Amino acid sequence: MSAPLLEARGLVKSFGDNRVLRGIDVTVPAGSVTCLIGPSGSGKTTVLRSLNGLEMPEAGTVRIGDVQLDCGSRPDARAVARLRGQSGMVFQAHNLFPHLTVLDNVTSGPVFAQGRSKAEAREEARALLERVGLADKADSYPVQLSGGQQQRVGIARALATKPKVVLFDEPTSALDPELVGEVLRVMQSLAAEGWTMVVVTHEMRFARQVADQVLFLDGGVVVEQGPPSEVLVEPREARTRQFLQRLLDPL
Repeated sequence: MSAPLLEARGLVKSFGDNRVLRGIDVTVPAGSVTCLIGPSGSGKTTVLRSLNGLEMPEAGTVRIGDVQLDCGSRPDARAVARLRGQSGMVFQAHNLFPHLTVLDNVTSGPVFAQGRSKAEAREEARALLERVGLADKADSYPVQLSGGQQQRVGIARALATKPKVVLFDEPTSALDPELVGEVLRVMQSLAAEGWTMVVVTHEMRFARQVADQVLFLDGGVVVEQGPPSEVLVEPREARTRQFLQRLLDPL
């Protein structure tokens, strides 16, 4: 049996006196979709940001492919950059460069972070924009796009560096409801193509339809994990059932 593509063990992280992660383990096989769900403050986003070094846990290890980081050893910037180079991140608030065109936003990573030729990067960026349905927006600026279009550019930008894993931090939570579907459809098609994805989400329908595994976090620990048919349909833990009930009936 081959080793998982991504593996995190014993992640511990505090912000001041608040211990946000209390020994989190995450295992992600290649070509799978893992959804992290849970209430606000449960540690979901901190886990995701720890997987590419945007947050540095006080303890634990993270491995993507053959690149491993021992977080407790205070790794230097070069080691963190090696880990970060294995993944692409899609942020909640797009984080596009406002002064660059859509095309230049997508080519920035391959050109400046990876040293690839501008001509090659632009050709691949146009194909990615076609892939997310935005080929006609290559010369537009972010301010000229809807929130859903900006998020799709963010997905194209994350894919442009050819990462082993794509990390999504609540990619639809800042969007108007009518724009959510266009982003989820792109993500669903990426999953069908075999991209390895870790997704922090409140979109339970997406998790139920697309995820291979769901991790329910609360209080900085993984309360329950398994296939969506178990965690989302017939959860074992009372805390998971309570969380899902509140999503269905918030009043």
